[in-house]
Amino acid sequence: MPLRDRLLAGLVALLWGVNFVAIHFSLEHYPPFFLVGLRFLVLAIPTALFVKWPGVKVRWLLGYGLGFGILQFAFLYAGMATGMPPGLASLVLQASAPFTVVIAAVWLRERLTLVQGVGILVAVAGLGIIAAERAGVSALLPVILTLCGALGWAFGNVCSRQANPVSPLGLTLWMSVVPPIPMIGLSLLIEGPERIWSSVSTTFTLEALPAVLGLLYTVVLGTIVGSGIWVTLMKRNPSSRVAPFSMLVPVAGFISAWLILGEVPTAGDLLGGAVVVAGVLVATLAWRPRARIPADLEPEESPTATAG
Repeated sequence: MPLRDRLLAGLVALLWGVNFVAIHFSLEHYPPFFLVGLRFLVLAIPTALFVKWPGVKVRWLLGYGLGFGILQFAFLYAGMATGMPPGLASLVLQASAPFTVVIAAVWLRERLTLVQGVGILVAVAGLGIIAAERAGVSALLPVILTLCGALGWAFGNVCSRQANPVSPLGLTLWMSVVPPIPMIGLSLLIEGPERIWSSVSTTFTLEALPAVLGLLYTVVLGTIVGSGIWVTLMKRNPSSRVAPFSMLVPVAGFISAWLILGEVPTAGDLLGGAVVVAGVLVATLAWRPRARIPADLEPEESPTATAG
């Protein structure tokens, strides 16, 4: 893997780590479910107008949109809105990697090796340390919600692999068409039209500027630029060389949250985080898919990594 590509992979990890701070600022103005719908609506309109259909079966696009777009971000944004610190969110969301391994083993009948099993158990132990550190109900709920987001992301990963798109970035962009209507509808039911209108009507005020800039960051730098570079790297390098760079996302997340928000992780958070990252590395770097599925559904490795 050439130095240029290593630097680009590090840049993507930085962009995705800072993404969680951008989300934090957006959530200070917009309701979480409405923000999810708004985030993808901004992408969906130009995608539907200008981006070529990725040539996949609709059911896999819908599954990818449900898992990656709706479940991941609905739970992640809800978790952060209820107190999940951005740095810690960037770490706990890494649980999607071992979750993906387990779902693929159950759903696609991919072989789960002993090393993978050990890696998953190590990652779970790390999450247990974090949960113990935040044993109070009010502190534990955001962690549980973020873990549910990681599970949704894992479901989306498996669907994206089954889709086997000619253009992975095209699939990522077209996935954005799925979440807006369900999430805005859910927002109307749960958050209410008054709260939505209050956030929209004050969008162009000075107070809302950090939230708007955060939204633009997640759409432009986090999704389009970050995912675009990542897909390119996955195409011209072995995935086993590129994927480990995603482990730098929590590092970037913690550092950016510390520098921008003054968020200082506890010793338990850092210990649990180190254990989670170690488990994820073991579980994912040892992954050799062996799915017993029809040839026309043979998956390829997903180019998507941490989104945030």
